[in-house]
Amino acid sequence: MRVAVVSESFLPTVNGVTTSVVRVLEHLAARGHEAMVVAPAAGSPREYAGFPVSQVPALAYRQFPVGLPNAQVSGLLAAFQPDVLHVASPFLLGAQAIAAGNRLGVPSVAIYQTDVSGYAKRNRLSAASAFAKRLTRWIHEGADLTLAPSTSALTDLRAAGVPRLARWGRGVDLERYHPRRRDGEGARELRSRLAPNGETIVGYIGRVAPEKSLERLAELRGVPGMRLVIVGDGPSRPALTRVLDGMPVEFLGALGGEDLANAYAALDVFVHTGTEETFGQTLQEAHASGLPVVAPRAGGPIDLVDSGVDGVLYEPAVEGDLRQAVAGLVAAPELRARMGEAGRRRVLSRSWSAICDDLLEFYGQVVTARALADARP
Repeated sequence: MRVAVVSESFLPTVNGVTTSVVRVLEHLAARGHEAMVVAPAAGSPREYAGFPVSQVPALAYRQFPVGLPNAQVSGLLAAFQPDVLHVASPFLLGAQAIAAGNRLGVPSVAIYQTDVSGYAKRNRLSAASAFAKRLTRWIHEGADLTLAPSTSALTDLRAAGVPRLARWGRGVDLERYHPRRRDGEGARELRSRLAPNGETIVGYIGRVAPEKSLERLAELRGVPGMRLVIVGDGPSRPALTRVLDGMPVEFLGALGGEDLANAYAALDVFVHTGTEETFGQTLQEAHASGLPVVAPRAGGPIDLVDSGVDGVLYEPAVEGDLRQAVAGLVAAPELRARMGEAGRRRVLSRSWSAICDDLLEFYGQVVTARALADARP
């Protein structure tokens, strides 16, 4: 199969969209398929997993490159002659690619990952939120199939009028994120530095940005025996530093690779505060690492956390509920261990290989459906 991947984000930018795209490309290579990539020009490599990467002009927005529609997209697709078009988190660039695919008779699979409407609503831009819903519908209704990562995202897309939907989750690296890493030298050294007196380490890992609502971590001020750790960086770092001033907190900055895996392994509890997640990849990585997860009962985490079994879903509208959930786990090491084991079991069927095989089946469905439609008199 020949797959053209058009992504609104790619290396060296690291986020959920990029992670999914590179995993898909690696899987396509492993399964013997052919692929090409079109992505914003921002220092991206010229090839990945043996596949060529074509760069298109981009502008910077909130530290991220945003791909701009460009005449070369249609030419790139026409020259490659793909069997299917994979459009990751489509916006301006993705919308153009879907339209070009339709003109060329190429079926497309759109991967929904960014809640633009929710972002506008959080910033009290009601008119912009309504426009974002219409824009989302307009972009995705051109695709043969839109894949959403959670039941919450599916509900939102249906409400926006997006047709032809299915659910496709995300995989997790079960080897890199593993409970046994906790006994490794890297994690032990980090734990001894972060919690020299044996404190319980509660940590957040992810982008430090307004939509993550990290200021809510101030609720944890005064929880006895707790050490708070923030892994990641972003535009909210200065404001968050002020909000958490005086708390026992350590900012480790952005980490990757083995350092990131060791950071997960050094934690005792993983905490997440954002209510606008369409999925929540870091929650899966925490579960794979054997950690209990505390997250809001909103968006993607609803599908990822079985409250009371492998973590706790708190009510984001209830003041003090986050504190109660975290404090309860800080005080109960046996409960943390039991929930961590349950979390690990929960993600064992979600390897990237299994998830990407599911994606290949979706590809096959749209290719077959398009061929049957074209064959009708």
